[in-house]
Amino acid sequence: MTARAAVDPPSPPPAGAVPAVPASGVQPAPLDFAEVYEELFPFVWRTVRRLGVDASAHEDVCQEVFVVVHRRLPEFRGRSSLKTWVFGIVINVVQAHRRSLRRKSPAHRGNGETVDPELLAGPSDLSPYEAMTRAEAARVARELLASLDEEKRVVLLLAELEEMPATEIAQGIGVNINTVYARLRAARQAFSDAVRRHHARLRGGRHG
Repeated sequence: MTARAAVDPPSPPPAGAVPAVPASGVQPAPLDFAEVYEELFPFVWRTVRRLGVDASAHEDVCQEVFVVVHRRLPEFRGRSSLKTWVFGIVINVVQAHRRSLRRKSPAHRGNGETVDPELLAGPSDLSPYEAMTRAEAARVARELLASLDEEKRVVLLLAELEEMPATEIAQGIGVNINTVYARLRAARQAFSDAVRRHHARLRGGRHG
């Protein structure tokens, strides 16, 4: 992966320290919401985009995620990483956003990107041919990822792009680890099958 650029937040985050008490009962240093916002906003933005939220709604969905994080931060007990805990909130907010869109327009399915183009863009000093080839690869990757159902796409993106361990993925989406492994195997197989079909179509086009 060649780019993990931070995204500037659209507006300054509210500040305020809130305590997080782990299961052991030991009182740690309080978590400051402004620091949580600054640290995790790029991750939240990437995840919202990769989950297929339309670009026009990215800012609103991210804002809603952090409204929930701010409200629920006192509930965080450190039983998982903060990133995993926030990811669970992202999933819930994105699903609620989609339900809202479907209520307004039952035909709506969303057409947002499911992977960061920057991750496949490569260095900026590419020749025009290399740049075109990478852009085409990014387009194909988006289409192949979009062909997966959401359960498989989520675990594949988190495991391969965010390099999140299976235990954290399981905590974030609320399933057992065996389910994560099963979905990840199925997702990798489905993605590989889609790549082979794409290459077969290309070969057929050249020979047709």
